[in-house]
Amino acid sequence: MTYILYGDKGSGSAPVEMALAEIGAPVELRAVPLEGDHQLAEEYRRINPMGRVPTLLLPDRTVVTESLAILLTLVDRHPEAGLLPPPGDPARAVALRWMALLAGEFYPCVTRGDYPERFSADPAYAPAIRARAFEMGRDIWRLVEAQIEPAPWLLGERFSVADLYLAFLSRWMGGREWTPANCPKVEGIARAVAARPRAGPVWAKHI
Repeated sequence: MTYILYGDKGSGSAPVEMALAEIGAPVELRAVPLEGDHQLAEEYRRINPMGRVPTLLLPDRTVVTESLAILLTLVDRHPEAGLLPPPGDPARAVALRWMALLAGEFYPCVTRGDYPERFSADPAYAPAIRARAFEMGRDIWRLVEAQIEPAPWLLGERFSVADLYLAFLSRWMGGREWTPANCPKVEGIARAVAARPRAGPVWAKHI
């Protein structure tokens, strides 16, 4: 049965689409353009009350939101794809550590960088909010860069969904130019993801 994925080019739906490609699962893509704030439309908010992308409808039409939750749901539904080590494997904890860090710490920086006017009643503060969000976001990538030792993947020779997540998020907030110059290990993961036979074409479409 087919999944339904709501998202937009370059958005958080991209890692989900790449994971579905790696799994080989059929998916129907439904566009929710962020340009013009279509994610805030009443019709879409009936599906995702937070007014964010991505949203995934499972084949039984269960609604799953939040990119990290969606990816982990796909891991559980498709163990045959091997997108994470099994429960109890220490490598699984390593992958979840970095995915959770990006979801919990980097994603809020992206939101503040993209929509700084939402975080103060005074529009005059928006430029400072955006600038600080970029600084904080890049501090997180510097931390990741200092800690990981990909060979070539985050988990060494084992590819995982964490590679998709780290790679794509590294392109946000000016990351297409900043990451290659400042985080060569993260950039190596991104290039390896871009070269994968299944995820690579999806990467190219979004990047």
